[in-house]
Amino acid sequence: MRVKLIGYWLLVIGCLSLTACHNNIEYSRFHSIPSGEWAVDSVMEFPFKVVHTEPAYSMIIYVRHTERYPYQNMWLFVDNGPRRDTIEFYLADDRGQWLGDHHNGFIEMPVLLEENYHFPDTGNCTVRIQHAMRDSLLRGITDIGLEIQRDGEK
Repeated sequence: MRVKLIGYWLLVIGCLSLTACHNNIEYSRFHSIPSGEWAVDSVMEFPFKVVHTEPAYSMIIYVRHTERYPYQNMWLFVDNGPRRDTIEFYLADDRGQWLGDHHNGFIEMPVLLEENYHFPDTGNCTVRIQHAMRDSLLRGITDIGLEIQRDGEK
């Protein structure tokens, strides 16, 4: 009986500690690309509501891909309301080794879009992401995600 009680409390403490590490995540969403081929005219939209403008936020784009992805780098158009950026980042190093986290044949690469960012106003907001590569169908891309975190809270 005592062993079961200790196991129960260890499980509860473990779950609480895991959720405590992620209490700074305000928004997290992924769009799946079922065919693994991201069309150039396919825009991933991430709508969310800004409740507070006072805290600073980080915005992170996640790109999940397979080894079918044919390039070392990627270009994206990112539209965040009145601001539109073109960003480049690397998915592989100079020797062709994939960067990012490897899980079950997929590679997930986090890309910091904004750090210490303050939303100008509360209300509805949408971040739009579109690939800016020359290919009309970009092979090997399985998911695109966006995560918004409050800065300074771990």
